[in-house]
This record gives sequence, structure tokens and C-alpha cells, in this order.
Amino acid sequence: MSAGTGVDVTVVALTEQTWPALQELLGPQGGASGCWCMWFRRTANDFKRNKGESNRQALGALVGSGEPVGLLALDAGGKAVGWAAVAPRLAHIRLDRSAVAAPPDPREDLSDVWSVTCFFVHRTARGAGITRSLLDAAVAYAAEHGARCVEGYPTDTEGERKQVSTLYHGTLTMFLDAGFELIGRRGIKRALVRRDLR
Repeated sequence: MSAGTGVDVTVVALTEQTWPALQELLGPQGGASGCWCMWFRRTANDFKRNKGESNRQALGALVGSGEPVGLLALDAGGKAVGWAAVAPRLAHIRLDRSAVAAPPDPREDLSDVWSVTCFFVHRTARGAGITRSLLDAAVAYAAEHGARCVEGYPTDTEGERKQVSTLYHGTLTMFLDAGFELIGRRGIKRALVRRDLR
């Protein structure tokens, strides 16, 4: 799938073939502090115990199983410059106890809801619209896999200087511009957004 905003990247699914490109992009720190995009997929205690190499191996095992995990943005030379984690919501066990991610109706069947939980763009490629390209592709990817809706948990940066440490959620403005609906503000700086795919 190609990017939807005119940025010169191609967005592809994370597979065994593209797994080396993600490892190169995230580097020895796994994106941040040995996370390897496993924070939402593990309990707090499991995550603390498995920072670093264990998280890398766990993500690699998910990729090897063929489970949907996320998308990579590749530049014209085929090098990964961006990443978005997108998968069924139920694969992200940390969301079950998250006040930010609490569904509007606690009785809702979440089996066909997908979540965009994380973005990572290489520092040399930031500001070029790659995150938005990844978000557009994530919506299409979820739809192709039968999702009823896709949701995100962005940071509201309106009126504030953006802090890179909080932008891995994506920004509320970006999600709204991509056709997501604001379901509710959660605290001062966070929100639950959804896009209906039916």
C-alpha cells in the first residue's frame, strides 16, 4: 500500500521479510528504553521484566506467527523511516485497564475493533507527513482485515509546545483531520477517537 498524503514513502505490513527493516529503524533501544512496541501487549510487571532483548524476541515471534502487528513506511531506497503499531484491540491487554482507552459502552463487543497504539518516525524524517501517511494506511489495513472501527488514543497538543516524548500516541489534530471522531477527552491531554469503517 502506498502513502496517502503525497509523501515519498511506501507503507507495507510488518512481515518476516520486513522485520529486519524494523529492527534497524528502532535500533538497539527498541524505539525507547527497550520497548520494541510491546508496552500495550504486556502487563506492567511483564513489561518491566522483559525490557530489551526479551521484548525484541517477543515482537519477532508475533511477526513470525503472521499475526497483524503494524506497518512500516519505507523511503525510495527501501529503508524504513517510520512505524505504526496497528492490530486488533484485544491483542493489547494494557488497554483493558486504561482510563484513556475505556470504550464508550462497557458492554460493547470489542472483537472487531482495531487500535493504533504507537508511531515512531526516524529523527531525520520527522516533519514530512510520514505519521499521517502511516495513519491513513493503518485505517486501510484494519478495513482489509475486517475491522468494524479503528481507534486511537492521541495527545491533545493544542496551545502547547509539542513534546516528542508524548507524540508516540499521535496528535488529536492529526486523527481528526484523518476522519476520526472524538469520542471523549480523557484527562487534560488525552482523548479517545474512532473511525467507523462500516
